[in-house]
Amino acid sequence: MALGFATALRSSIATAMRDAIDAGAGAGKIRIYDGTRPATGGTVTALLAELTCSDPSGTISNGVLTFSSITSDSAADATGTATWFRIVDSNNTFVMDGSVGTSGADLNLATTSIVANVQVSITSFTITTGNP
Repeated sequence: MALGFATALRSSIATAMRDAIDAGAGAGKIRIYDGTRPATGGTVTALLAELTCSDPSGTISNGVLTFSSITSDSAADATGTATWFRIVDSNNTFVMDGSVGTSGADLNLATTSIVANVQVSITSFTITTGNP
């Protein structure tokens, strides 16, 4: 059985995540990569796309961070299969890593097949802290 947390604590954790994403003078970024996900915060693999979060990046309700509008990458950097993502703040400081897939992943995309110079979009993104 998973641990259960009070809603106020879950919201505090989500707020801390949002504040880390929003650190720095500008908006945080979601970077999508190909290849094997490194150890948390480790050396990255092949960058496929970089999308820009709103600033502030989202809102918190009952332990859920719901991202505001995310600006698409109008022309992907490379062709490959999206397997993981990294969120960094506007100073490119590591915040978090997660998996990418079409369902059941931390970040679900319509397709994991990214093509160089083709637009990559995220239509919605939420992170739920504790008590899934």
